Amino acid sequence: MKLAGVELRLIGMPLVAPFRTSFGTETTREVLLLRAVTGEAEGWGECVAMSDPLYSSEYVHAAADVLTRFLIPAVAALPELDGNAVGPALAKFKGHRMAKAALETAVLDAELRAQGRSMARELGAVRDRVPCGVSVGIMDSIGELLDAVGGYLDAGYLRIKLKIEPGWDVEPVRAVRERFGDDVLLQVDANTAYTVADARHLAGLDPFDLLLIEQPLDEEDVLGHAELAKVLRTPVCLDESITSARSAADAIRLGACRIVNIKPGRVGGYLEARRIHDVCAANGVPVWAGGMLETGIGRAANVALAALPGFTVPGDTSASDRYYRTDITEPFVLDDGHLAVPPGPGIGVTPDPAELDKVTSKVDWLPA
Repeated sequence: MKLAGVELRLIGMPLVAPFRTSFGTETTREVLLLRAVTGEAEGWGECVAMSDPLYSSEYVHAAADVLTRFLIPAVAALPELDGNAVGPALAKFKGHRMAKAALETAVLDAELRAQGRSMARELGAVRDRVPCGVSVGIMDSIGELLDAVGGYLDAGYLRIKLKIEPGWDVEPVRAVRERFGDDVLLQVDANTAYTVADARHLAGLDPFDLLLIEQPLDEEDVLGHAELAKVLRTPVCLDESITSARSAADAIRLGACRIVNIKPGRVGGYLEARRIHDVCAANGVPVWAGGMLETGIGRAANVALAALPGFTVPGDTSASDRYYRTDITEPFVLDDGHLAVPPGPGIGVTPDPAELDKVTSKVDWLPA
């Protein structure tokens, strides 16, 4: 393929309810979308960077800038283009994994659409639908939390993830267990809110038979996670600390985690995400698919990834209506706790032009 150009589109997606984590509260998701146009087809990618550099050092407008000034020109200069060529072409640029992932996904989507092959098949999927969990943000009260969890269980979600932070951890978990019982698959996510000094307090979660505690410490504190893992019975799962297959292998070797969350945007794309999956599978470490409040574009690719054999824990691949009243693609709908893997070519979905226009604030076309 040869790249004709890339469209950068900034959209704003209002959330159905505020989503609060230990690093902030979101009410509207600002999203950067990429449309890669080639002579054979066009493909879509979604950048998962947030509006502010809170989850990571990346943020939406920085991603747009580095794509415009460096990443897209580097890919446009390639004489022959396919999805596997994007990573090597961008390797000289440090960081910016979320921006790189969006561009690689758009190019890979275009390539697969031209060839009539699905993303799921390309990545090595073994299932045509995936089990789904849901992430529940920090609430103003225990009562509000229990109502939310009850609603998600009634909707059919197979696993509940509670966001936690100091002051909102043991008691919310206790309340959910007491109300809904021990059979509910339950895990917690700290988003780096604790330190090793909190080890004894976090051990207070052990009696509740959690699937895992996700990223309790700072993303750079891999050794701290290894120490914490010796203290807790609850399995430690790494999220922000895992940025590549190499970092996953190192963390596993150090004993810093027993489970890994894979977010393609965080690791530079779906091809690196597959490599992380393979490293974990080789070491007997289960993985699951994380989420970043994606629209249908990002969700479609995430569901394809979650259909790989090593994804044995239900992921944050929630239905569209978990976050958005109206998605920009055909909505993903929960069916008996599962989402279907799109079977069509590429990521298998395409934005609805009318819905896309309603939420668009800016469009830039960058010719190759």
